[in-house]
Amino acid sequence: MPDNKKQAAHRALVDRILNGEGRSSAQQRARAFGNDGLPPPLNTLIGKVATRPTQVTEADFAAAKASGFSEDQLFELVICAAVGQSARLYEAGLTALAEATANGGAR
Repeated sequence: MPDNKKQAAHRALVDRILNGEGRSSAQQRARAFGNDGLPPPLNTLIGKVATRPTQVTEADFAAAKASGFSEDQLFELVICAAVGQSARLYEAGLTALAEATANGGAR
C-alpha cells in the first residue's frame, strides 16, 4: 500500500486542481476532471485529452477557443482532464492492489 505521504500529495494535488484559484470556474474544472458534462466543442477536446491524447489537434483547441474559452482557461481545463484521468487510473491501481493483497495474490 502506498505510504500516507503519497496519498496526501495526491489529495493535495486534486484539491488544488479542483478548488484553487483559476480562470475557469470550479464547476468547469470539476467537469473537465471527471470528463463529464462539458459543452461542445470543449467536450471533444477534453475527451481526447483524457482518453486519446495523441489525437488532440490544433483544430480541437481552435474550436474550443472560438466557443469563448481563453487560452488560460483551456490550459487549466486540459490539466484538470489529464489529472482527472491519472487520478482514476491511480485509484483503480490502488483498488486492484488492495484486492490482490486481500486475496493473498500479492506478497
